[in-house]
Amino acid sequence: MAGCFITFEGGEGAGKSTQIERLKARLSEMGQPVLVTREPGGSPHAEEIRAFILEGHAKHLGPFAEALLFAAARIDHLDKTIVPALTSGTHVLCDRFADSTRAYQGSLGNIDKGLIDRLETITLRGVKPHLTLILDLPAETGLARAGARQAGKGEGADRFEKEDLSFHQSLRQAYLSIARAAPERCAVINADQNPDEVAAAIWAALRERLPQVTEPPARSLDVA
Repeated sequence: MAGCFITFEGGEGAGKSTQIERLKARLSEMGQPVLVTREPGGSPHAEEIRAFILEGHAKHLGPFAEALLFAAARIDHLDKTIVPALTSGTHVLCDRFADSTRAYQGSLGNIDKGLIDRLETITLRGVKPHLTLILDLPAETGLARAGARQAGKGEGADRFEKEDLSFHQSLRQAYLSIARAAPERCAVINADQNPDEVAAAIWAALRERLPQVTEPPARSLDVA
């Protein structure tokens, strides 16, 4: 059986990385094969593009150029990491995917929706998440969390974390709009809770949408 493709989306500081690691641990304990990856990145060439974008080198080129760079990284990520894992029966948990391009460059960069649709069709070639978990919380809360995380690690803000509050407020609305447009694929999770409550909500969404993922894999019986 092919693996399930589950993506995590949301604004800065929504807790995607924390919840992905929690879900990975829970599935692994059950014997479910699982791979964690991220975007941009997830494969050698895609990681190179990630560094270029997040360091701000592409910002002056404009939103469409950034969208093209994300698409190039995504193609390599799909070819080298995601598709082979899914084909082997491994569940893939991905920190951001195509919805991030739709939200950041499409909605906030004012790129025509039809153009984003065509770019996505070319890039994904039919590969789409079985479930997208959108971790939602007020932009002010998310930015405060992101700032605390950066301070704790001694890191600076990346290309998108440096944007102002209005950018992040609009980003939140862009994600909620994506969820409304694709309710069969997207589940909005209240991320303005403690991590245990968020994890419980995520697990409930998986049990409802992808019950095969939340059960231990069936063992084959030896036939004498």
